[in-house]
Amino acid sequence: MTATPTATARPAVQSGEIRLGDAVQVTRLGYGAMQLTGPGVWGPPADHDNAIRVLRRAVELGVNLIDTADAYGPYVNEELIREALHPYDGLVIATKAGKLRTGPGEWPACGRPEYLRQQAEMSLRRLGVERIDLFQLHAVDPAVPAADQFGTLADLRSEGKVGLVGLSNVTAEQLADATAIVDVATVQNRYNLTDRSSDEVLRMCTERGIGFIPWRPISSGELAKPGGVVHDIAQGLDVTSAQVALAWLLQRSSIMLPIPGTASLSHLEENVAAAGLKLDLGTVATLDDVA
Repeated sequence: MTATPTATARPAVQSGEIRLGDAVQVTRLGYGAMQLTGPGVWGPPADHDNAIRVLRRAVELGVNLIDTADAYGPYVNEELIREALHPYDGLVIATKAGKLRTGPGEWPACGRPEYLRQQAEMSLRRLGVERIDLFQLHAVDPAVPAADQFGTLADLRSEGKVGLVGLSNVTAEQLADATAIVDVATVQNRYNLTDRSSDEVLRMCTERGIGFIPWRPISSGELAKPGGVVHDIAQGLDVTSAQVALAWLLQRSSIMLPIPGTASLSHLEENVAAAGLKLDLGTVATLDDVA
């Protein structure tokens, strides 16, 4: 095993960079802003000023991709990001559309082309930009032809309202269908030490040079409890279990772009420090085998 993460003023840059699309370079450790809302990802955060501090601190630490969605709040998250970070010098702001919010914890899909277009226009205004850096379909709506949803993303890009197109919560088949209609820069699926159901999608992304954004990246369940593999590795390295989980993701694939989210400044700093943690091959192999 290796030593504690190297201390540096901008630790996120130690994760390296990844190219999204033809020209956009981002640090391989981003920040997911979803937790900067109320319970059930509904309403404003309990501490507005803290949310602003967390967003600004993430950038100070070298993070330059911030992930959000119109559904977070709804709308609250995008508004916080604008307040904290606009005009986004050197940053990539990624947002999503395709989920309705009917209450706390409720996320019905809505992929109607007119709705996706409407939400893109609203995100442009809330974020205060003329073009969304990365616009992601939050999920494929089974009630709407997938080609119509992917085609709407392609149209928004050709109109200059969207720079890059991403997909979220997709299968390998859906990804293949989408790439026949629009250039896909990123895929955002759940992926972590204990949930590797998107391995096939990850392989496709690796083969095609598509950035893979794992959501819920630090979840490791029983493995992080005393006696668990992740806990024991973390203890041996004098790091946190979350740092081990993030370091494993960064070493699993060169197109991996984790976006750990938190509303805590201290947890943010711990998570970003994982960019400097390098696991030896034996430790990586042990973690590869635990799922």
